[in-house]
Amino acid sequence: MQFKKIIVQFDSENLILAEELICDIFFSFNLKGVICDIPLDEPDEGFGTNTLAKPEIYSIAGFLPLLDSSVILFEKIKKKALNLSDYNIKIDIKTEIVDEKDWSESWKAYFNVTPITDRITIKPAWKDYDARKDEIIIHLDPGMAFGTGTHPSTAMCIKLIETYLEPGSIFLDIGTGSGILMIIAAKLGAWRIIGIDNDEVAIKVAQKNLAKNEINTGLFDLTCTTLDKTDPIPYDCIAANIIAHVIVDILPGISMRMTENTTTILSGIIKERQNEILAALEKNHLFIIHEEYMDEWVALAVKKKTRR
Repeated sequence: MQFKKIIVQFDSENLILAEELICDIFFSFNLKGVICDIPLDEPDEGFGTNTLAKPEIYSIAGFLPLLDSSVILFEKIKKKALNLSDYNIKIDIKTEIVDEKDWSESWKAYFNVTPITDRITIKPAWKDYDARKDEIIIHLDPGMAFGTGTHPSTAMCIKLIETYLEPGSIFLDIGTGSGILMIIAAKLGAWRIIGIDNDEVAIKVAQKNLAKNEINTGLFDLTCTTLDKTDPIPYDCIAANIIAHVIVDILPGISMRMTENTTTILSGIIKERQNEILAALEKNHLFIIHEEYMDEWVALAVKKKTRR
């Protein structure tokens, strides 16, 4: 299959805000394989690393299936991207036609073995690595789905899951992408794992990655759906590594699926949007038990307030 590769080159005084706004446009049109080529400060040693060299031109690329409708969708994407000038973001948009195979192979050179915490390491499925005896290795091939585990938002989310998920838990992953958080929950002893995503490609990629990591098929359930279309049953641990405004929108549904013992992990939040999240937490009777910060990104672990 062929894809139209949409490359948005940009410049802004606030690169992190520009990154989120452009990614938001891409995700809203369901673009595949979104790649952010933007420099980030190195995190603390041993807690995830950036796998791309610092670029000369900052850009974000996404892939649109080459169909009759892609011309119309591209024009809509272009219009929204150019409107970012209202935020003092300078935009230049380029496109090229690529084969799926060419894309899926070319980026692999930039994805390396990456330690995320003291005992969790992300390993590309095609690379060799000698693991320590007590090390948890996640074999990953993101394909056209979001999530290599090396972005600060995902790295912090993984750290919080490691901290708060208890063996025997029922785990819900909202916007599962490559399935990385589901795999980690399984490796940490979750009893049942539910993953949802509104992208059929992500569901297929997650299924393959769960198989690569030898996760028992009876342990998990993957569905192409949205949170509002799932049963409002309680979970022990919930993860939503998305973006701030989506978290705000779905927070009532998340709260509905929480008990006072549930820990929910929210990530993909830039610091400038943190106040929106705090207001939404208060509105939905949730409170923060732990905060993580890396670069301009925030991840939160939250609980539900006790009813009196």
